[in-house]
Amino acid sequence: MVKIKPKKSRYIEMTGDCISSKRTDTKVRDLTMIIDEPESVGGTNLAPTPVETTIAALLGCTNVITHKIAEANGVEISDMSVSAKAHFNQMGTGLMEEVDVPMMEIDLNINITTAANDDEIAILKRDLPRFCAVSKIFRQSGTEIREIWTITRP
Repeated sequence: MVKIKPKKSRYIEMTGDCISSKRTDTKVRDLTMIIDEPESVGGTNLAPTPVETTIAALLGCTNVITHKIAEANGVEISDMSVSAKAHFNQMGTGLMEEVDVPMMEIDLNINITTAANDDEIAILKRDLPRFCAVSKIFRQSGTEIREIWTITRP
């Protein structure tokens, strides 16, 4: 029997068409995602800003990785929602001064409905920061992420 080794890394290639000084249409695989600025700063408000997009990526990664951890451990999640409140220092993006840690802190609310017991929930809480790539990028840049878990049992 041939054993297949999973790839340990891959390259992610994206392109960006700069539609204006405020809007970028990015392409990855066969998908397009718009990144834009609010009208108040000269954008067209068609999509999240670059910074908002990074927070959205954290929400998406939290969802995917939490479900992967749950599945790997036989935990069923019947419902999940996530939200974030980020404290962002705008001095850098406003060209006022360089900022070492622009996203100072993020409250990451994770709401799960599950029949899992406390030990199974502890595994989710332990492994999420270990395996969520976006969370790691934020944390390693100096951002404090406070995970606030709300568990509802049916």
